[in-house]
Amino acid sequence: MSTYVVGDIQGCHAALESLLDHLQFDRARDRLWITGDLVNRGEDSLAVLRWCVAHDDCVVAVLGNHDLHLLAVAEGFVPPHRKDTLEMILAAPDRELLLEWLRQRPMLHREGDWLMLHAGLPPEWDAAAAQRHAGELERALRGPDWRTFLKDMYGNEPRRWNPLLAGQERLRFIANALTRTRYLHLDGGLEFQHKLGLGTAPDELVPWFDFPNRRSADARILFGHWSTLGLLVRQDVVALDTGCLWGGALTAFRLENEQCFQVSCQARHKP
Repeated sequence: MSTYVVGDIQGCHAALESLLDHLQFDRARDRLWITGDLVNRGEDSLAVLRWCVAHDDCVVAVLGNHDLHLLAVAEGFVPPHRKDTLEMILAAPDRELLLEWLRQRPMLHREGDWLMLHAGLPPEWDAAAAQRHAGELERALRGPDWRTFLKDMYGNEPRRWNPLLAGQERLRFIANALTRTRYLHLDGGLEFQHKLGLGTAPDELVPWFDFPNRRSADARILFGHWSTLGLLVRQDVVALDTGCLWGGALTAFRLENEQCFQVSCQARHKP
């Protein structure tokens, strides 16, 4: 049995099929973990979602910012963005089944030494705290008031973690940390504007995984979200968004021997 962790697919169904063929993926034997952003901006988000639902027995997918965005758009809380490619899902006869499946996905997956999430963590959270706080958001999304969270999900505040945060502010911070983080300010606050790779940020910004004394440093964290960072394999973190959407590659990382596999992708948008 092999466990493959795949970076952001974002609706690039042809690339997903090509990668699975390359891996000789066998659902009876193998498992596929996905770092979030299953949908949006690519050409066939509907096919990606349908594939995941049909392979639910061997797929573990965490939610990314584009997945949460789809849920909010589907409920009419925000209009689609100009570059969104969600129309096929929203018009599909099985949309409710697909959206319900998506809403039930975890925000974080922890197994053995590995921790998979979409984007990053604030420096105050260790692995256990990250799992607890992700669970808070999962319960909100799966509970009877899930629309309340989605309606008020958007916004950049609060930027700093405080255990006394409550209600929508607390849930918004958890969602932003897990699905939008790339850099942190020197005080540990979340930063959302700078999206380029290492070595490009001003001195007052630090990649979340290089923040001094971050409490999650003893976990092995798998994440996506940061296409300009590209493939990064270290003892503490493995970054797997290799810009498939932009004509880069779709990458899989096999946990058992830490080997990477890639297929080339056709560009759908300019970065």
